[in-house]
Amino acid sequence: MKRNLSLAFIVFLWLSQPVLGQSSDSIAVVTKDWNATVIDKGVVWKQGHFDNLFGNQQDINFVEINLRKYRKKIHIAADSVQLDSTSRIAVAHDAIVAINGGFFDMQNGGSVDFVKVDGEVINHTRKQTDRADAVLLISKRKTEIEPASAVDYEHGNLPNVLLSGPLLIKDGIATKLRANPFNNNRHPRSAIATTANRKLILIVADGRNRQAAGMSLPELTNVLRWLGADDAMNLDGGGSSTLYAKKASDNGVLNHPSDNKQFDHFGQRPVANIIYVAD
Repeated sequence: MKRNLSLAFIVFLWLSQPVLGQSSDSIAVVTKDWNATVIDKGVVWKQGHFDNLFGNQQDINFVEINLRKYRKKIHIAADSVQLDSTSRIAVAHDAIVAINGGFFDMQNGGSVDFVKVDGEVINHTRKQTDRADAVLLISKRKTEIEPASAVDYEHGNLPNVLLSGPLLIKDGIATKLRANPFNNNRHPRSAIATTANRKLILIVADGRNRQAAGMSLPELTNVLRWLGADDAMNLDGGGSSTLYAKKASDNGVLNHPSDNKQFDHFGQRPVANIIYVAD
């Protein structure tokens, strides 16, 4: 009974907002009966399949992490050259959950954008792009997402930095994204977000399959807003998009990475870095 009342209240709030209230997609996401699995205390994996979201089938996996409990356990793992799968890097670092990180050089390895781990610069930005306009900043005090232009992330004393993007949401307001194929075409997508109630969201939307069309960045932004994101940034997507949780499947992969063109858990693409929660 209490759950039904809560659900009705959520629907009422959505319908009371003129813009969101017009969207059947927003109602579908906010009222979704997500398959929820507790990975650890304060870490919950949620999965949902939609037969009609943005006019197509979609499959979404995300993990909510209580930052009050885990603020000192959020980390970046990166190698300046070596590529490996998200799940293997996660296992090597004894991660509870993990998601693939930023953009990288598939031929020569290493991130193409700035990455620092525990005070050590792993990769410098090879070429400035409009896409990489957001930074994930991690310290023992807090985890935050900021516009890259607002932070001297290369010369400051911030210990852990990952440059990626585009920035999707800042202070609850969606960023105006450029109209281009990268932003507007549908692909598998990965993103990270923080909420006003001190949660970290790691999310992957599958794609390149008839069971999951993938999303444009405006569509991903909307989903994150409907899930309560206050700040959010895009990560590397496509075949890189992988969400991992310890012992949650045969290889820990929660979504359906697309590099093997199968809707299973075995199509991971080797990546340069991940974001993870330590056990």
